[in-house]
Amino acid sequence: MRYNRYCMGKRPPLSHDDLVERTSAVSRGIVRRLALFRFRLRKFLRFSEQAARSCGLTPQQYQLLLGIAGFTTGRNATISELAEFMQKRHNSVVELVVRAVRRGLVRKERDAADRRCVFVSLTSRGEAVLMKLVKLHAQEIRRLPVVFLGPGTRGRKLPAKKRNVRERA
Repeated sequence: MRYNRYCMGKRPPLSHDDLVERTSAVSRGIVRRLALFRFRLRKFLRFSEQAARSCGLTPQQYQLLLGIAGFTTGRNATISELAEFMQKRHNSVVELVVRAVRRGLVRKERDAADRRCVFVSLTSRGEAVLMKLVKLHAQEIRRLPVVFLGPGTRGRKLPAKKRNVRERA
């Protein structure tokens, strides 16, 4: 018997049609997972927007307060740090801060050494509103399925009967 390189438990190479079929199956799976992730992400963002509005803030004002309190290393944030956190232009964040100052949510202070640098911090009113929103968001995060949050998180899976049919992976 002549030696056959496909013997010994090795499979023959895939035909072009088989390769295309496997690739499209993988692609469909990735597309489905991306669509599901985007759907769940958008649901959370919509919840966040509605929660902010229910507390009398715009979604951008909530992001501003969250950035000041959580994204920066100290109790103050620079406009540049906030622009990075919010993924907004510097001048847009300046205007947002001006409106938040008018509402009593934040305060601005110029750096004594470099007058170009402005530090933004929360007022007691801003901190109170932020803490209320943080509690609402923490509750919502606990409700999220583990598959959305990933392994090693405190989220829990919802029972199958309570899940939306579209959310099943």
